[in-house]
Amino acid sequence: MALRNIRTIGDEVLQKECKPVKEVTERIHELINDMLETMYEADGVGLAAPQVGILKRIVTIDVGEGPIVLINPEILETSGSQTGNEGCLSVPGKFGIVTRPDYAKVKAVNEDMEEFVLEGTGLLARAICHECDHLDGRLYVELVEGELEDVAAQDEEE
Repeated sequence: MALRNIRTIGDEVLQKECKPVKEVTERIHELINDMLETMYEADGVGLAAPQVGILKRIVTIDVGEGPIVLINPEILETSGSQTGNEGCLSVPGKFGIVTRPDYAKVKAVNEDMEEFVLEGTGLLARAICHECDHLDGRLYVELVEGELEDVAAQDEEE
């Protein structure tokens, strides 16, 4: 396993649509392991493959309940809404207020290419939607209500 460089806003790779994974090769396994290690090292709750420069439809998420790997995720259903602070490892030091669904249902395949469905609410729903946006070349900054804020400013207020 190895840490990967996280691409930041302005990098063209973050604006591109990712290609589906056709088979899980040894390189894909290595990528997933590297993505998890990179996400944890950066204290993130999610990481999408384009954030490490790979245009594949792969997402890793951990909202505190253990790692989730979504390959070729497709959001099937969303409902409700939640508004709150959102940040991104590709937009370091910043956060913004974003409204997302409070419930998300996603279909994906696992590392054995077996299809499964995952449902989540709250932070997990937010993470699913945020990371799936990355796969289509969208960053959360497009959804921010108002201005991006500095994380340091938020820390000073608390």
